[in-house]
Amino acid sequence: MSRRAAPAGSQSSLREANRQLVVETVKRYGGLTQVDLASATGLSQATVSTIVRELLAAGVVDTAFTTRSGRRAQMVTLARRVGLAAGVQVGHRHMRVALGDFSHEILVEQTLPLPVEHRLDTTLDRVALLVVDLLERVGASLEDVVGMGVGVPAPVDASTGMISVHGVMPGWDDVHVGQVLSKRLNVPVYVDNDANLAALAESETGAARAYTDSVFVRASYGVGAGIVIGGQLVRGFAGTAGEIGHVVVRPAGEQCRCGNVGCLDTVVGSAALLREVGPLPGVANVRDVVQRANQGDERCGDVIAHAGSTIGMVVAGLCLGVNPQVVVVGGEMAEAGETLIAPLRAAVQRGALPNSIAPLDVVPSALGTRAEVVGALVMALQSTDVPLSVDETVDVEGL
Repeated sequence: MSRRAAPAGSQSSLREANRQLVVETVKRYGGLTQVDLASATGLSQATVSTIVRELLAAGVVDTAFTTRSGRRAQMVTLARRVGLAAGVQVGHRHMRVALGDFSHEILVEQTLPLPVEHRLDTTLDRVALLVVDLLERVGASLEDVVGMGVGVPAPVDASTGMISVHGVMPGWDDVHVGQVLSKRLNVPVYVDNDANLAALAESETGAARAYTDSVFVRASYGVGAGIVIGGQLVRGFAGTAGEIGHVVVRPAGEQCRCGNVGCLDTVVGSAALLREVGPLPGVANVRDVVQRANQGDERCGDVIAHAGSTIGMVVAGLCLGVNPQVVVVGGEMAEAGETLIAPLRAAVQRGALPNSIAPLDVVPSALGTRAEVVGALVMALQSTDVPLSVDETVDVEGL
């Protein structure tokens, strides 16, 4: 029996859908060889090769030769002219701003210190000015920015971009952070919790890339976790999933900024660490404690190790609830390496059920203190629709 040819419109729609699939896959991973692109999309290598040629002619992708398993291969990335994204991390004591492209490559970045309990309006003014400054450094303008991601150290309701728990960041309650920045810069702005963004970055480009289910633990001035299940961030209702810094571990302890007593943050947060270390010349923050620990200071090392064990106990409970394949540990405290991670790992392995089929790994962040801002870039880029042509004079249908 002869096969009836598909209507021309159906063929055109299929080609368009396949091109869109290739673009969306490259966008997600930042860059793939054509062989990996065929595997990820389920398309044949011949189809992928044809589509890549079309997209290259349309100005949507760039290609470069690389090596894969010892053989020459062609890497496909979205073209820089498709657009740039801005990533912003607003911490308790610093902010980091970066510009990146669809390959997830950071082109330029800068970190600035912030005062304790910094004012919202002043901080957002500095963010806006710094974004413009960084654009000037790379010869770009706001018209080239497709979106901005912003990470903050507080639970965020993804549907509104607002901090969902009052008191965690004094002065930032009831403010649409994304709307404020969007009006100032005239670009789409997406806001999320910093640990969530770090989890996204590690899942897409870092230590958890080989896993579909992961937990990122951010050990910094406070402690938080980002959860990725089935390759998707789990934020929970109004964004409070993973807020392990507010798990009560010492019922007769100090009052937390959230209003509860004895939260994990009150035991291993920055104020608690400095109190445990005691007065030491030149030690004023978490980074100083970590630096002294790395230099062999026994007291600072013991304090970091005890914090790791305490955090690990709480993380073990989280792992019992979500059963991840890997726990990635990051944040400023993780710069202490195995001084923090070894006792944290031991506590997780003691508290979580031993799994003979899929043993739980506990590993350091691959992105380090950049994880949050990389996650902010990834969020902005993933929220952007990529055109199938950036050169309207090119007719990809006629190729």
